[in-house]
Amino acid sequence: MIDMKTSPFRPGLFNGRTYVVTGGGTGMGRAVALELASLGARVAICGRRPEPINAVAEEIKTLGHECLAMPCDIREPALVNAFVDAVLTRFSRIDGLVNNAGGQFVSPALAMSPNGFAAVVKNNLLGTFNMTHAIATKAFLESGGGRVVNVTAQVQRGFPGMAHTGAARAGVENLARTLAVEWAPMRIQVNTIAPGTIRSTGTDNYPPEFIERSRTQTPSKRLGTVEEVAHLACYLLSDAADFITGSTFTIDGGGALWGNIWDVPEPG
Repeated sequence: MIDMKTSPFRPGLFNGRTYVVTGGGTGMGRAVALELASLGARVAICGRRPEPINAVAEEIKTLGHECLAMPCDIREPALVNAFVDAVLTRFSRIDGLVNNAGGQFVSPALAMSPNGFAAVVKNNLLGTFNMTHAIATKAFLESGGGRVVNVTAQVQRGFPGMAHTGAARAGVENLARTLAVEWAPMRIQVNTIAPGTIRSTGTDNYPPEFIERSRTQTPSKRLGTVEEVAHLACYLLSDAADFITGSTFTIDGGGALWGNIWDVPEPG
């Protein structure tokens, strides 16, 4: 549960607004959904597995706010359209979208199969476009604007060990800059959050030595928290960020500026 004593935002900030969070059942997506609800928003969350999103919906209901939880595979446009239609039927409007859903696995590029590479790109890049396009055309254009926040990863120095997601996340960041320009006249803002290593249910799937090296190679000497990512997402969804679009916000404790988490072997 988000502790409102530590939230930098005033209570009721998002009263009357509706936000969609993909991958809202675990990790950063769960934290974003809970903070939005804590600030008064109606929240719609989706994910491929019903159990986690249903559990988060129950948490949100204990806050006294509404939540729609619906399974959705963002790789499939028909399922995305059905989910967006369900949100609009329930809440009548959508004010913002957090594209948090995604997934990857640690592997050197030479060990990746073409199918494995394509699956990650389809989930992280194509899925993001599917949801963003559907909400923009079905909701934002009708209501006169909206906000999109993409959650990617720290990829500015490449992403050794995860070439598939590095390529996909870089694609999302470029897509955001492109859409920010194309959609600015429609009052649609598109920004990106690029986290470093964040302690969450997602990092539990990585080798412990990978996580520990990420920590020691971060100048702040710690991992980030899902609540810190949620705070940044809520800021970008708020009116305080009304003149910000096409930007990527790094939240990584300085990790992009220093350190290495991938050994470069000697030739031969």
